[in-house]
Amino acid sequence: MQNDYIEMIEPTPKLRSKKCKYLALALEYFLKYTLYVVTLLIWYFYDYFIAGAIFLLTFIIMGIVRAKLRNSSIPLKQQEYSYNDKGIATWYVATNVCFEESEANLT
Repeated sequence: MQNDYIEMIEPTPKLRSKKCKYLALALEYFLKYTLYVVTLLIWYFYDYFIAGAIFLLTFIIMGIVRAKLRNSSIPLKQQEYSYNDKGIATWYVATNVCFEESEANLT
């Protein structure tokens, strides 16, 4: 009974500078809306049948991009939890782009 405990998980990091917040927002919008923008552009310039195929292809590609960003930035113990686009973008920017800022806030 003494060995039954739940390990603490790290909270999603807080971004303090405006540069980091804007980068996280841009990455969040990229992950969220690229699928629709690409599909609408293909539909406008070509055909709805090709746009449907591109929609499915872009859906798969964006899923791979999300998984790569999630696996490269979120700690290994927390990767089983589901994260939305904002969480993935915040973790990625905090750990890979603005890591000096987050380390400075810890000390």
